[in-house]
Amino acid sequence: MSHYIYLTIAIMSEVIATTLLPMTLGFSRLAPSVCCALGYASAFYFLSLSTQQIPTAVAYSLWCGIGLILIVIIGTIRGQAVNLDIILGMLLIIIGITLININIQTPD
Repeated sequence: MSHYIYLTIAIMSEVIATTLLPMTLGFSRLAPSVCCALGYASAFYFLSLSTQQIPTAVAYSLWCGIGLILIVIIGTIRGQAVNLDIILGMLLIIIGITLININIQTPD
């Protein structure tokens, strides 16, 4: 179970870093740039820890899919428009993650 905690930390780190990305102004502002880089480094570190027990295809699909959905939600809260194409795309991601996770065996 602890490997799913690592995966959750990886996802949250990636979402925070991606949220900070526009604030870096092309990495020209030091504080948000450092926080953004640390967020991405943390995301990859914890993703690597999670793949010690979770199959890579499962961990990566969850990381990408959940991260993308959270970024869209945060963007919507910040006033970015969401249309039918975005909603359908997120639905397809959820279907894809579900299909990847069906019958995947985790190592003992």
